[in-house]
Amino acid sequence: MRDAGRNLPRNDPRQYDDLAGEWWRPDGAFAMLHWLAEARAALVPPASRPGALLVDLGCGAGLLAPHLAGKGYRHVGVDLTRSALAQAAAHGVTAVNGDVTAVPLADGCADVVAAGEILEHVPDWRRAVAEACRLLRPGGLLVLDTLNDTALSRLLAVRIAERLPTVPRGIHDPRLFVDARALAAECARHGVRLRLRGIRPGVPGLLGWLARRVLAAGRAHRADADRPGATVADRPAAPAAVHSGGTVAGRPRPTGAAPRIVPTWSTAVLYQGRGTRSG
Repeated sequence: MRDAGRNLPRNDPRQYDDLAGEWWRPDGAFAMLHWLAEARAALVPPASRPGALLVDLGCGAGLLAPHLAGKGYRHVGVDLTRSALAQAAAHGVTAVNGDVTAVPLADGCADVVAAGEILEHVPDWRRAVAEACRLLRPGGLLVLDTLNDTALSRLLAVRIAERLPTVPRGIHDPRLFVDARALAAECARHGVRLRLRGIRPGVPGLLGWLARRVLAAGRAHRADADRPGATVADRPAAPAAVHSGGTVAGRPRPTGAAPRIVPTWSTAVLYQGRGTRSG
């Protein structure tokens, strides 16, 4: 894998340890996860009762947390990667080290379950869906987003995306992408009627972001090459996760506005789902 500095199989969880420093870099390897977290949080209404619980499956470093602030939920995050969970805890998430196909939480405990950009990383996504639905109380809300199992999705999310600045190679295994109709049917089998819609980054914002990343990578490459005593071996092999902005509260900030996730007519690549549990 390019950015982690060692070769790993596609979708290997160890990649997230290697990239642990990238989670809170808005222009880094997980930039799009920031955009998607904001869009996912927009689907979550304010809590309807005191002590409401939101379970965040595959929470990573807690990128959803800032967008839930003030909504009234206790935010519990479940993830396999301890290095990510430590960062999630620092952002106010109650961290649970666990597998999303066997979550160590009680039936019906959650008012909301969020499953963002996780199902396409799970070898058995149906078990993860069953767990998400099991955790929901009657009337509870499921929100998710994932990649569709289509040729277009594999082309854009793997072959093209992995050539872009900061996008890690091997982060996805396209064999695990999730068919939208099959996902809706599986949720219905567990009592959740899921409404789906396609989403994508807004084109103007995405083009601006890409331009900033390419320029930043070029500046970093030139600066490294111009260092006194630099050799060819010292120069970066790829424009990976280079930051050119300042900092906000000790964290890097992007040099321009982040792209917004917007609805689109097709679910063929990236899509959101939202539904409530019956009963």
